[in-house]
Amino acid sequence: MELTASIWLVILLALAAANLPFLTRRLLGVVPFARPKHLGIHLAEVLVLYFLVGGVGLALENRAGRIAPQGWEFYAITGALFLTLAFPGFVWRYLYKHRD
Repeated sequence: MELTASIWLVILLALAAANLPFLTRRLLGVVPFARPKHLGIHLAEVLVLYFLVGGVGLALENRAGRIAPQGWEFYAITGALFLTLAFPGFVWRYLYKHRD
């Protein structure tokens, strides 16, 4: 896979994964959850999906060549970016008034 295509794949995967907890009532989009999920469960799912997307990005980087060493700044920035990508799902779940 070309390097540019793998970068776009990780970005689109991050966008989908960041919004998935807010758009479905299933745990991680797979496991049925009996009760409605509260904000703590949504944030835990976002954290787990952040690490899963990071693992995919790491695997694609490893496949393209040598993995670059990262400091805490990298993880702080990517975590903030992941939370920014999750904002539309958060707005839809908690701020938008749904018609029941």
